[in-house]
Amino acid sequence: MAEQINIRNKKATREFELLTKFVAGIVLQGPEIKSIRTGNANLSDSYCLFTGDELWVKNLHIAEYMMASNFMHETKRTRKLLLNRRELKKLQTSVNEKGLTIIPLRLFISERGFAKLEIALAKGRKIYDKREVLKKKETDLEMNRARKWKSR
Repeated sequence: MAEQINIRNKKATREFELLTKFVAGIVLQGPEIKSIRTGNANLSDSYCLFTGDELWVKNLHIAEYMMASNFMHETKRTRKLLLNRRELKKLQTSVNEKGLTIIPLRLFISERGFAKLEIALAKGRKIYDKREVLKKKETDLEMNRARKWKSR
């Protein structure tokens, strides 16, 4: 593949503190994979939840593929995620006991051509935590600029 598909959830790192990352397969219908390959997907409002022992992603927006003739899919339907039983058990216990949440970080196409969703076990940040992170980023940026200026 000449072009890599890498659709990111930009709000995730700002709103949440990421603890553990997993890569899950995603069950798609018909022309959804073609729509993903053209880059027509959005992860901004999506989240994961358990129904029974299965993990599902909600509000993952995959636009309709215009070249599909008779089969059009729902753009924001719930889609099943594919993980090992051990990983599912670990995620479910963490969500139930510790009050953590599961959020999608990145949607990409694997080397074998399958759509994969990178998810993370995350803890929500408070407003003052967000401010501290922004201050730290700004000071790091200023320090890097000063180093570059000194080396000239």
